[in-house]
Amino acid sequence: MKKSAAIIFAFIISQFQAQQGAYYQQAAKYKMDIDVNAEKFTYQGKQTLEYTNNSPDELNVVYFHLYWNAFKPNSMMDQRVASQGKNGDGRLQKDGISRLASIPKDQEGAQNIHWIKQNGKDLKFEVQETIMKVYLADPIKPNSTTTFTMDWDAVIPQQIRRSGRNNREGVDMTMTQWYPKIAEYDYDGWATFDYLGREFHAPFSDFDVNIKINKDYVVGAGGILENPADVKGYDANAKIKAEKDKKVTWKWTAKNILDFAWSADRDYSVESFNVPEGPKVYLVYQKNDKTKVWGEAQSYITKYFQIMNSHFGKYVYPTYAFIQGGDGGMEYGMCTMILGEAKNIKDLMGLMAHEGSHSWYQQMLATNESVRPWMDEGFTSYAEGYTMYQLFPEDLPNPFMERLDAYRKFIKKGIEEPAVWLGDHHDNGTSYTYASYVKGELYLVQLGYIMGEQNLAETLKQYYDQWSMKHPSDRDFLHIAQKVSGMDLKWFHHYWINTTKTIDYGIKDVKYDAKSTTITLVNNGQVPMPIDFGVMTKDKKVVTYQIPLNMTHTWKEKDIYGEFKTMPYWPWTQKEYKLTIPYTKSELAVLGIDFSQRIADVNMADNFVEVK
Repeated sequence: MKKSAAIIFAFIISQFQAQQGAYYQQAAKYKMDIDVNAEKFTYQGKQTLEYTNNSPDELNVVYFHLYWNAFKPNSMMDQRVASQGKNGDGRLQKDGISRLASIPKDQEGAQNIHWIKQNGKDLKFEVQETIMKVYLADPIKPNSTTTFTMDWDAVIPQQIRRSGRNNREGVDMTMTQWYPKIAEYDYDGWATFDYLGREFHAPFSDFDVNIKINKDYVVGAGGILENPADVKGYDANAKIKAEKDKKVTWKWTAKNILDFAWSADRDYSVESFNVPEGPKVYLVYQKNDKTKVWGEAQSYITKYFQIMNSHFGKYVYPTYAFIQGGDGGMEYGMCTMILGEAKNIKDLMGLMAHEGSHSWYQQMLATNESVRPWMDEGFTSYAEGYTMYQLFPEDLPNPFMERLDAYRKFIKKGIEEPAVWLGDHHDNGTSYTYASYVKGELYLVQLGYIMGEQNLAETLKQYYDQWSMKHPSDRDFLHIAQKVSGMDLKWFHHYWINTTKTIDYGIKDVKYDAKSTTITLVNNGQVPMPIDFGVMTKDKKVVTYQIPLNMTHTWKEKDIYGEFKTMPYWPWTQKEYKLTIPYTKSELAVLGIDFSQRIADVNMADNFVEVK
């Protein structure tokens, strides 16, 4: 019996270990031929897809995304918007009424699959709105490649969200989420969330795309244009030779990106310039009085990429295109679609800096943003704030003060939802924004405060070095942060991402003695934190006392905001903490919690005392 038990135990252990296998990621290669009817806003598509299964699993089905099927009345997107009313995304509803409900029949989005084959064999498939399930003729074995071919046609939808025809700035076609895209498969299975308007996920893929369209159109895309001399807009000496149908073919390629996107308009102008050490940047926009600030952008964009390359990791692709299109700003492989009629260069660069930073935290570090939108939107917002602070210097203690103030005001509304929620499953549009963009950004701001900005910078660099061109999770990032800092940070991650609990410390009492001053601090919140307590003397000298939190077990050693003296730790279970400093009342000017103003304390009223 003892021997049998040992064998069973060993088998269980081996099965557990098998589940903890080496990291893998799938790969795909697309070859597409697209024929666009610009007058009718339709196109015909043919696609060959080589799909490589690098997983240890045998696959019997595959899934594709058909995003445009969402843009019609009574779709799941329409139903979700209707159920949210005025709480929904303002781009999808007006006065609480879904904009999708009134899309005319001839402007409904559609991706109609005629057939799909695997290695020449016809396949059975079923379309479940924005998801297509395909039953394979032959299982895809581990470490093998199969080839899918398919034929489809599509109707370009009314421009409602990201994709579509005739956006509000007059761009004819924003071609995003526009082709049948194979879903990602990883340790968590197939990433097959229905498209309700928010985030995406995909395997890294190569693209070879031929787009046949009326000769008068200019196309902007994320990739390399292989025949600039044959088409309009990119080569001053181009010789455009249209076929009998007055169309020309644009040939685009891209390697190792998540998604290929393009846009087309007859009034586009194309400008380009090289950032030292890359990339080559393209500006594709309607050049007119409403877009004149684009003419000021080159020097700012150049400096932006240089800051990003230095602080967050090298941009690996050869080109990047800022393209006027869409309904706001949305990132894709090697390009973004943005509204172009900005009032000033700072507004335009804010949009460009945000969307450009997605190349790091959506493309090169390709987290599953449908599951963890805070890692993509939040980290991107942090990079935006960091770079914009240097592009447009302000007299503020740190780049994130405005975001911290916005967070404090939002908390008072009482509608916060946890950042851990799935992207499309937030009940309130504003709550989604704060959970994903703001809480995700402040996650890094708080880590910088807890472990020191130098450690945060090193964490971000190591995160890039270890996980670029892969699909990391929050566990991977946290592992690096803990290794760099030597701290236990799981407690903070849990509080900040999985709950809506808040930070609220205050100065409860100040007692002045003959040779010293004793300050009583109080934790009125639910999220414990270390405290940097600042003292400013009458002669403008600043002294900082670090009060560690016991749960980190290792204390912060340095920070860019100056030297500090480390005090005994504050147990997280303890309500109050007394700090005695060797200064009398006559020597003191200001006492305060966190002079750097990074801590996301929701009630700042009791954080500072002016000594009079």
